[in-house]
Amino acid sequence: MAKIDKENRFQTAKNVIFIDGLMSKIIRIGGICVVAVVFSIFIFIFFQTIPLFQKPEVTEDITITLPKGDYDFIGLDEWSELPFIFDRKGILYFIDLEHDIGKISKVPLPKNDDFSVINYNQSRQELIFGSHDGAFFLFKINYNEHFDKETRQLNAKLEFYAKYQVGQPGFPIREIDYGGSGKIKFAAAIQEINGTRKVVAICLNQKTTLFGTGKVNVGKHFDLSEKIEGIPDKIRINTNGDILIVTTTDGHIYYFKIAHNSCDLMQVFQPFQDLENSKIGSVDFLFGGVSLVFVSRSGENRIFSLLVPELESSRIFYHTKTLENLQGQFQFYSPSLRNKIFLLGSKNYISLRYATTEEIRWEQDLDYEINDAIISAKYDKILILDSNSKLRVLTLNDPHPEAGFQAYFSKIWYEGASFPKYEWQSTGGTDEYEPKMSMIPLIWGTLKGTLYAMVFASPIALLAAIYTSQFLHYRYRSVIKPTMEIMASLPSVVLGFLAALWLAPVFEKNIVFLFLTLLLLPIGVLFFARGWSFMPTAITKNCHIGYEYIILFGVILVCGLFSWYLAPMVELKFFGVMDPATNEKVANFTLWYSQYSGTPFEQRNAILVGFIMGFAVIPIIFSIAEDSLSNVPKNLTSASLALGASRWQTCFRVVLPTASAGIFSGLIIGLGRAIGETMIVLMATGNTPVMNFDMFSGMRTLSANIAVELPEAPYKGTLYRTLFFSAMILFIFTFILNTFAEVLRHYLRKKYKAI
Repeated sequence: MAKIDKENRFQTAKNVIFIDGLMSKIIRIGGICVVAVVFSIFIFIFFQTIPLFQKPEVTEDITITLPKGDYDFIGLDEWSELPFIFDRKGILYFIDLEHDIGKISKVPLPKNDDFSVINYNQSRQELIFGSHDGAFFLFKINYNEHFDKETRQLNAKLEFYAKYQVGQPGFPIREIDYGGSGKIKFAAAIQEINGTRKVVAICLNQKTTLFGTGKVNVGKHFDLSEKIEGIPDKIRINTNGDILIVTTTDGHIYYFKIAHNSCDLMQVFQPFQDLENSKIGSVDFLFGGVSLVFVSRSGENRIFSLLVPELESSRIFYHTKTLENLQGQFQFYSPSLRNKIFLLGSKNYISLRYATTEEIRWEQDLDYEINDAIISAKYDKILILDSNSKLRVLTLNDPHPEAGFQAYFSKIWYEGASFPKYEWQSTGGTDEYEPKMSMIPLIWGTLKGTLYAMVFASPIALLAAIYTSQFLHYRYRSVIKPTMEIMASLPSVVLGFLAALWLAPVFEKNIVFLFLTLLLLPIGVLFFARGWSFMPTAITKNCHIGYEYIILFGVILVCGLFSWYLAPMVELKFFGVMDPATNEKVANFTLWYSQYSGTPFEQRNAILVGFIMGFAVIPIIFSIAEDSLSNVPKNLTSASLALGASRWQTCFRVVLPTASAGIFSGLIIGLGRAIGETMIVLMATGNTPVMNFDMFSGMRTLSANIAVELPEAPYKGTLYRTLFFSAMILFIFTFILNTFAEVLRHYLRKKYKAI
């Protein structure tokens, strides 16, 4: 019988060992699977962001030999299917790049002997000719689509539609430009009269009705020569027709503001006044028409943008960007019609540059000389006309020029801004909008929201855990602990909804009462605790251990009522403002704060976020900290009390050091919850990406930004991938934080394991 019992015990022990080993393997496999899944998520996010930091790919696809001629410039249609080359003999050569590749058709210009200068506008597909008789002609290149069975064909037709006398009859036009949209159009020219160059202009008015556009009427003529010192050299008008730029041979720029039948001189400046050779090689508008790209004769490249400088009231051109020098003497300039990219080049050198970040996207030294080059409207091709009468078609693959480390983490001087700054604004109201995708305001907002939430939640959660585990009666502890854990299950969307629609207005009206309560309540409790220690034993012995909180309810109620009574008087005394209607002082903290600080008081602010997000974080920190404190061996606390230590001394000198690893884990988990919180900060803040720690302003966090922007982000577009990049930043940040917390937790556990 004893032998059988021994065999049974042995078999049971083997089964236990087997089950323990099996469970250990299952746990190990589960842990490996979790790590693998997390790592796979990171890899997926990482590969989504790689294209943001890749350089453009430029490959030469087609080379077409043209008839020998004296070619001037390239023109290009919207689809990059039927470009044309302008021959100075007055012939347009259209080249088919889509169907019959290389097929060339000639379109001669009428009366080409009368033209003294020509200008081409790619965005409007217009040719502007200046004549020898002081007039200018407008030609429109119309591209017509038709279908031959299932094949789409594109034909071009040159149509004359306007002639206007801009200068004095009998004298040639040397420079001409034309621009405008809507009702007002403007043309300006440099006319040579008896060896003297004069700047003349004309305003054209076109009425628009419900039945369409009406006839163009000639408005006021201008002679701007008296306002210009020096010899006029170049003239430029932006697409909207409200800015006129005139350059002189000595390197000065004259900026005229165009309005209805008026042309006022606003500014005179010299973009290269600090250089020995300050003469201008090129001046042209960047896409959007509010920035000028300058290139000096010696190759310096600078950008001036319209902005309102500090202590000024009107917009002027201001030097905002300095790009790398051009290699060699300037030869051509071509702006993109889709973004802030522009193309510069000399005889053998070509450079693709992004104005916003001052970055050279692509550059190359070529083995042939370039006469002219142009970027396609869809920013997918570059066409080069070389000196050997060859048209070279290059395919351009650069889907994310707006991205990059500099765009995400550096201060950028955006168009219209008075100074460089970090800014997030992914979309705009016009096509000329300049994307602003700085990660810094979002990181700042994440840290701000987390800071206010943890400042509010950490003391409450830790002190509550200490009191519950060490001082509260076990009967009440069995109720408090489950209640706090149930609080953790509240959906964050419900908390955000309550904060936005109910709590925010209450906070705004009672902000002084809130701060008074936060100030007076700890003071009242401390005074009461100090006074309680001096109370006679006959009174204090009636309060059993673990029931002290019942008396504290009365203290809290008294402090709250006193704060409520005192708040209106304090607000009127210290935060009162004058009411202009009654000329009396009224209590209004929000208005006082706006006047005192110069920043508006936002109803959905950091204080609100800290309170409501702290409410979501408190149960997590409390639960983990309370478990750690309660699991401290009783023999340690009993030994401390037996040696004469008080309950507070035992708590702070024995229990807290022993449970420090678990307490720290609770804080880090709560911090991770606060960092990754989405719905509360989405609904309880203004979602404004500002950079300050002002408690009465809002913020935008990384997680909330993803939730807001992702539904509107084009698939695999720059914004789409940028949101994945912000998710990767959040992932890396939490990974580093958790790794640091784990290392510190092991250190604390090792340090106090001998206690």
